[in-house]
Amino acid sequence: MLFESFQLEHNYLKNKIVMPPMTRSRAAKGEVPTALMAEYYAQRASAGLIITEGTPISTQGRGYAWTPGIYTQAQIEGWKKVTQAVHAKGGKIFVQLWHVGRVSHTSLQENGNSPVAPSAILAEGVKVFLAKNGQEASSGQGEMVQHSMPRSLSIPEIHQIIQDFVQAARNAIEAGFDGVELHGANGYLIEQFIDSQTNKRTDEYGGSLEGRLRFLKEVTTAVADAIGANKVGVRQAPLTTLMGAIDDTPEETYIAAAKILNEIGVAYIHIAEADWDNAPEMAVDFKAAYRKTFKGALIYSGKYTVQRAEEALQSGWADLIGFGRPFIANPDLPYRLQYGLPLNEPIREKFFGGGAEGYTDYPFAENKQL
Repeated sequence: MLFESFQLEHNYLKNKIVMPPMTRSRAAKGEVPTALMAEYYAQRASAGLIITEGTPISTQGRGYAWTPGIYTQAQIEGWKKVTQAVHAKGGKIFVQLWHVGRVSHTSLQENGNSPVAPSAILAEGVKVFLAKNGQEASSGQGEMVQHSMPRSLSIPEIHQIIQDFVQAARNAIEAGFDGVELHGANGYLIEQFIDSQTNKRTDEYGGSLEGRLRFLKEVTTAVADAIGANKVGVRQAPLTTLMGAIDDTPEETYIAAAKILNEIGVAYIHIAEADWDNAPEMAVDFKAAYRKTFKGALIYSGKYTVQRAEEALQSGWADLIGFGRPFIANPDLPYRLQYGLPLNEPIREKFFGGGAEGYTDYPFAENKQL
């Protein structure tokens, strides 16, 4: 089943393998996507669907050095090179729209402002990636530092961020993307509103489950209205505790969120399962509840093998499967998986920043260019 085609709304996917978002920090000055990035994504166009690295919707939404944005015309033009290169190889590509919320640093914000969040809560030990001494991405000279203390958003500011998501989605369509994925996972802004331990607001954007889900609902509705619900996906991470975002009742919370997304009619929900050692496992009953609640496509990512992927697809609770880190070192991953070929090992120190080394220079199997 994994290697069979799939119809995702208006998009014909050549297989059920998804390349999920992975930050690689290779953008040029001004957070502009580069020709090297276009080559990287085009190399991996044999995936059924590519979802780009997290892409900030505004300067305020940035949390890491050298991440490509989608809020200036220069960035849109840079992304056009990426989408054209992927489409020329017969691939499909969505951009992940990202606002990091509190997971940022004053040095990345305009005028040294504080990062923003639903509530002014610091996540101790949560770090962000900064360039050393203003170095460019090609240097690879970066460091991890504690994120800065955030301040709580006002309601007018929340409304402005919703409009920033809408404009970013429109920019994505102008740039040639097949759709957008809203980053509602891994402890960033949308999840900060959702999770009970990061949202202590007492106004309409907090205080109850309905209140905590309001931001997700309003962002998704506005983006769907702007570009079409069939071009929108949402990423969620019900059980991960990344960036200090924790919910006290994740199954109740995230099934309620899935119900909202089902009513809006988005194309898919992309569930990031915890993928570190001794991480909490997502129970089959939880996955079955997602399937019962949400009628669109369900993507699961997190340490999947071909065997686990086939079991997930055959069980009926998954439609598409994401393979993350293996795509870093294996541009032809679907081919290697289908024919049981050995996988290249990634160079971990080249994950963030740098040039072609550890990015576009991994070999294809038998020099096979797909």
